[in-house]
Amino acid sequence: MKNTVDTFRRQKERGDKITMLTCYDYSTAKLMDEAGINSLLVGDSLGMVMLGYPDTLSVTMEDIIHHTKAVSRGAQNALVVGDMPFMSYQVSVDRAVENAGRLIKEGGAQAVKLEGGVTVAEQIRAISRASVPVVAHIGLTPQSINAFGGFKVQGKSIEAARALVEDARAVEEAGAFAVVLEAVPASVAEAITKALLIPTIGIGAGRHCDGQVLVYQDMLDLFGNLKPKFVKVFGDAGGVMRAAFASYIEETKSGAFPSEEHSFIADAGADIGAEILAEPESDR
Repeated sequence: MKNTVDTFRRQKERGDKITMLTCYDYSTAKLMDEAGINSLLVGDSLGMVMLGYPDTLSVTMEDIIHHTKAVSRGAQNALVVGDMPFMSYQVSVDRAVENAGRLIKEGGAQAVKLEGGVTVAEQIRAISRASVPVVAHIGLTPQSINAFGGFKVQGKSIEAARALVEDARAVEEAGAFAVVLEAVPASVAEAITKALLIPTIGIGAGRHCDGQVLVYQDMLDLFGNLKPKFVKVFGDAGGVMRAAFASYIEETKSGAFPSEEHSFIADAGADIGAEILAEPESDR
């Protein structure tokens, strides 16, 4: 059955953990959807894992819309959430509503995500009033990497934890239907989860959140050289792919591929190639 905003609410109520993964293309969306994932996030992480940028800041609305279209075509049951990239909602409330609408109309998303707490409550409220469901994102917000001075755990002190709780309550009051908690102590995430009526989705926030999200390239170990502390590798897809690529190169160079099994033959087994070469050039 199609996952919706109401599905998330009911899952929190009955203690059924929400599952979310990032996704950026049709074929991967189809596989994840068939596996039964609740939600697919077309994250601005695509800037790093798909486009090769050093961070998420260079991602544009056009980038997100392009990838969201592909994911939406592959997801029959998962709730597709489109990430709002840097400066697509911070400039003004009107711009935020307009860009959120583009992700729904042009990208085919069913919801949008944006980073920030108290500071973006007005944008969340306006987008929600425009009938666009919003997932909030607090804690370590990658679009604020320059302000944070790097990828650092948030909410480690009592003052910082209180600020996170304030952010969480602000986005809930503004109309967000869920909130991502990234890189915060598990005890803080647990307190926020208990304090809110809307579900929390953790990434590096411990097991007490109402759901979890991971960048799928991380959990499949596609890169091998980047393993954040909070990532568990669920399959060595990177190793399988590298081995397959190496085998393809070896067999192509040795002539083992393609074999007769992977080749076509002419009608009635005739050696048409030899006959053509035997013809005088004037007859060809």
